[in-house]
This record gives sequence, C-alpha cells and structure tokens, in this order.
Amino acid sequence: MHTDRATSTTRFSVPVDAALRSAGWQPGRWDIRQAEFWADALRNHESPAGHRHAVFPAAVEAWAEFGGLRITTIEAGRQIAPSPLHLDPLHGLHMARTLADLGRALGTEVAPLGEETDSRALLAIDAASRVYTLDHTGDWYLGADVDEALATLISGREPVRLTAG
Repeated sequence: MHTDRATSTTRFSVPVDAALRSAGWQPGRWDIRQAEFWADALRNHESPAGHRHAVFPAAVEAWAEFGGLRITTIEAGRQIAPSPLHLDPLHGLHMARTLADLGRALGTEVAPLGEETDSRALLAIDAASRVYTLDHTGDWYLGADVDEALATLISGREPVRLTAG
C-alpha cells in the first residue's frame, strides 16, 4: 500500500503527524529488537539501593513504535512552548526509585519512555499506557496513551499536575 507522505493519518492532527514523520516515524513503524534491547538493559539495571525497573507490555510497545525518535516542532504551542523530545527509555536508567515511587502513588507500574531534552524532564509510561512527565516542579499527566501524550507535548498543551488527592 502506497502512502503519500503529505497526507496526514487520522490518528494524529496534521502538525503532530508532520513532527512525527520528520522525526522518522511512519504508520506501522515497529522495531521490536530495539525495544527488547531497552527492556533487557532496564531489567538488568539495579540502583545502589536495590531498586529495579518495571518492564511491561505497554512500555515495550511504545518503545517499539516510537523509541529512538528525536521530535522537534517549529509550531508555536497552544498554551506552552513545545519541548523537543528524545524517546529513549535509557534517559530514565538511573531513575528506578523515582519511577517505583510514582508507581506506588498511582497504584501501577511505571517505566521510562524518554525525555524532554530542553528541560531534561523524564517521560514515563504506566502499565495502562498513561503517560507522565517528571521534572523539578512536580509530576504531570500528559495523556491516557502515547498518542495523546505526544499530541500534548508536540502541540504545546499544558499538562495536568498530579496531586496527592
């Protein structure tokens, strides 16, 4: 099946689709070998205090489809400036305890997804595919799945702060 690169998928808005495609994504992208490499690297890492990473299907699927992409956009953000992204879970390699703590607070497992490269905010995904960003100001909810989170980040929509309530 031939797909015209100028044509947007119905999965993403035109600006989000354009940013993803310029980063190398295309519908059907699936690098399971790289995703399994990341899964093994994370599983095999143990912090000095004994913390380990959770690895689960939602994370591996996100890594297989979007892993390795460096996403930038020239569009102005809707509410905040979009941040360049690097979707590589090894940005969170040394954050096993932080992610485990977030997972306990949310009642789920959480794995690294990548980072917002300007701020070094860590992107994370939970076992139900919800996506978060963690930075020096707090923890933020980006969306119910990777697609929604990418739309939030690339479009410059303000994320929702996680609170203890």
